[in-house]
Amino acid sequence: MPSFEYTAIAAGGGRVKGVLAAASEAAVLAELEAKQLTAVSVCEQREGRGFGRRISSARLARAYLQIADLLRAGVPVMRALSLLGRQKSDRRLAAVFRRLAEHVGEGGEISEAMETQPQVFPRIHVAMIRAGERGGFLEQVFQRLGQYVQSQAELRSKVIGNMIYPCVLMGVGLILLAVIFTVFVPNFESVFDGLKERGELPAITSALFFVSHALGRYGLVTLVVLVIAGVALWRASKRSDVRRFLVVARTRLPVIGTLTRAMATARFCRMLGTMEANGVPLLTAMQIARHAAGNILMEEAIDEAIEAVRAGESLAGPLGQSGMFDEDVIEMISVGEAAGNVDEVMLGIAETVEGRVNRLLDTAVRLIEPLMLLLIAGVVVLVAVSLLLPMLKMSAAL
Repeated sequence: MPSFEYTAIAAGGGRVKGVLAAASEAAVLAELEAKQLTAVSVCEQREGRGFGRRISSARLARAYLQIADLLRAGVPVMRALSLLGRQKSDRRLAAVFRRLAEHVGEGGEISEAMETQPQVFPRIHVAMIRAGERGGFLEQVFQRLGQYVQSQAELRSKVIGNMIYPCVLMGVGLILLAVIFTVFVPNFESVFDGLKERGELPAITSALFFVSHALGRYGLVTLVVLVIAGVALWRASKRSDVRRFLVVARTRLPVIGTLTRAMATARFCRMLGTMEANGVPLLTAMQIARHAAGNILMEEAIDEAIEAVRAGESLAGPLGQSGMFDEDVIEMISVGEAAGNVDEVMLGIAETVEGRVNRLLDTAVRLIEPLMLLLIAGVVVLVAVSLLLPMLKMSAAL
């Protein structure tokens, strides 16, 4: 039942504010009149303000698994949604599920209510729930969807966790370099005034002083230029051609490219296997699962595979020709097609590739740390050389 905020005037002339739960605005007016209050304004309260903002994958996964457990225990869908809507630990999530419960109570479907909240429920989730509603296996869909979202959340948290130390290292390095360029380097500029006037200052030293001025004396101008450049790049990245170029470049990088392809493969295979296991037809499952890949090149490869399967060909062939999937993955898909257990094979591939991603992440993090240290050391050495060269020239002149 919705809640309404009201402002009213009491019989004694005082102003009263409050909140009432009622079926409609008319019911609120009637209740206020019964209390001898004259309504000034009545408006529906936005329950769980901010419910439309994105909710973390981990919390959403727990909610899906809770619903699956309730359905398995024989609790009706309407009551299961209402129970989640009454939880106190997460008011935003509770507000979302109250909306779902209200829609189902009015005779609608869960998937229809989820579609009205795209900030919370991705279209892949909506498509899977719709398939479960129409196929009569809603409990299994919630269970598998919860496991899928949970695995994605764990992978994302692992990536973030692995990047904490490199980010701290980068921050310390940037602070160190900022101090060198804005405090240490300017102290030497007056020493080389003679060389600068005669035009004998080495080019590398002139470049060093230019960077020092840009960060120190003209720091505000540099900041404005960087902000404008950042906004321009951000706007350009929204264009489809630029986005495709960035994806292609990222996919072809030595370590990052392998990691990108592996993560996209794991997402696609887990989603496709989950939907196949829940009785969704292969073509429909592929059309939905392609969005889970999160990579334009892989989505294009999957589109070609969809057309090939529609024409009666195998799934493994066109996926292998795309070059986006490793040979062992293609071989496992081919075996799964021959054995008729594509769903099990896809879920097995997802587990295998996610393990591979974890190992790649560990390797990448171990590479990042020494590379950043070498970069910081290299800049420090470059600054030292830039200051030593004019000093040597001055001593030689003496």
